[in-house]
Formats: sequence, C-alpha cells, structure tokens
Amino acid sequence: EKAKLLRSQPAKIVEPQGLLYIQQREFAVTTPKDGSVSILGSDDATTCHLVVLRHTGSGATCLTHCDGLDTEAEVSLIMSSVKSLSNTAECGRLEVHLVGGFNDDRQLSQKLTNQLLRAFDLQPDDVHLVTFCVTELNDREEKDIHFPIIYGIAVNVKTAEIFPATFPEKGPDEDLRSAHILTGAALTNIYDAKMEQLRIGPYFWRPFPHVDFWLEQDDKQILQNLSTSPLAEPPHFVSHIRSTLSFLKEHPFPSHSLFPNRKPRIYKKNEEGLWEQVCSDKM
Repeated sequence: EKAKLLRSQPAKIVEPQGLLYIQQREFAVTTPKDGSVSILGSDDATTCHLVVLRHTGSGATCLTHCDGLDTEAEVSLIMSSVKSLSNTAECGRLEVHLVGGFNDDRQLSQKLTNQLLRAFDLQPDDVHLVTFCVTELNDREEKDIHFPIIYGIAVNVKTAEIFPATFPEKGPDEDLRSAHILTGAALTNIYDAKMEQLRIGPYFWRPFPHVDFWLEQDDKQILQNLSTSPLAEPPHFVSHIRSTLSFLKEHPFPSHSLFPNRKPRIYKKNEEGLWEQVCSDKM
C-alpha cells in the first residue's frame, strides 16, 4: 500500500536551497535541528536502491544511494551514523525506507533488495521496515522493456516526508564526486551535521585506464559498457559519464591538482541556502 501511494505521486522538482544532494556511494545524516539542510535527496537510481534510515525520537535521518558494492558494511555504517546522532533520545525507533530498482534483465535489483533486507535483519537493533518500493514494486513495462517508476527521492528532515523527486542541481563538485565513484570508491560520508559542512575528499585515484579510448566511443558504446541497465538509464546518463571521464583525464593525479594540501574541499550554505566553498585556512 505504501509503495502504491509513493508510486502514484508525480516527481517534484527540488530546488537547491536547503538541499543536500547525495550521489551514488555517498551518504549523509543530519537532524531536524540542522539550520542549513532541510532536504536530503538523490536520483538517477536504476538498479541502485535509495535507503532512508530515521530515528523517530531524535529525528536523525540518513539518506544513502547503494549499488551493492559492500551492502553489509554500508548498512552497519549508516546504522552507527544515525545512532550517534540519536543517543540522547529517550524514546523512538529506527525506521527504514527502501526505494529503487526494477525488474532488470540481470536481476541486479533483486540481488540488492535481498542484500539490504539481510543486512538490516542482521543488525543487533530492531529496525522497522516502513516503505518497501523496490524491484518488482517499482517496475513498469513499456514495449517489453522494463523501467523503474521512481528514479529519485527526497526526504524532508524536519517533517520526515519522503517523496519522488528530481534535482536540477547535483552539486557542488559533481564531476569530482562522480570521478571518485567511477574509480572504485567505497561508501563515503559527505556531511558533518555538527558543523553543518559538506566535506568532499581528499580523494586519491590512479590515472583512469583507457580514458582516451572511452572518450572516443559513441553514445551507444558508453551506454552498453558503462551502465548496469543500458535501456533504462535517464537521458542524461551518457553526457554525465563523458563529463566524468573528461574530469578524470584532466586530473589524473588528484593529490596534485585537487587536494594539494590533503585537506577536504569544504562547503557551507550561504544566506540564500546555496553551497559556498569555505577556505580551509579559516577552519
């Protein structure tokens, strides 16, 4: 019933004010007391799943974009991050919402659904499954091709409302963060809720193999080889991958060009509710 209700809502366009956008293999956790961030959001999930974990007592809310890399470790990580912001709460329970995936040919979505259910089941704490809108419950068929119904969600940290969403702005540092994923990063926490700061890096990677070869390929080749579900990707998938590959070509050694002092790139929300970079020497 809950999945049906969620699927029936049209996706809202979420503007960047007060938004913290989360890419694949990233997570962020904050509380209703946060003066900078009121919405956590993520989209472009095809076989990936979007996971919201919330403590009803403290209101501490985590959103992550999982792709099945190391699901058990990832679930432990988000559990401890939510609990660390909830230890003063007298009462309340942990609730989880799972959204994403579809009936893909390779059954990657189903595999990830099973991994997530198992990982939450293995937790020593009780976790209550509140929303389950994944794989076959998030699937639509058109001319014998399967697609996800919901590609993205947002959660309002103040009200706990979860809704289908799209995001015109996926920054800051969109290409840098995508490059981190494409070079094989593990799940990364990008937000410090106490300081209300978005922290990117420092990230280190080796020069991307065959980057020139990939940049020379046509759209079809990129789609076929660099997507888990070529037929179901959103229209901007290829341009996003090209942009990330160009970034990797431009920055083969991020320790030299992007993080020379080995400190993260730090952003805070300004008065308009938009991210603005903070000089690290002012910290």
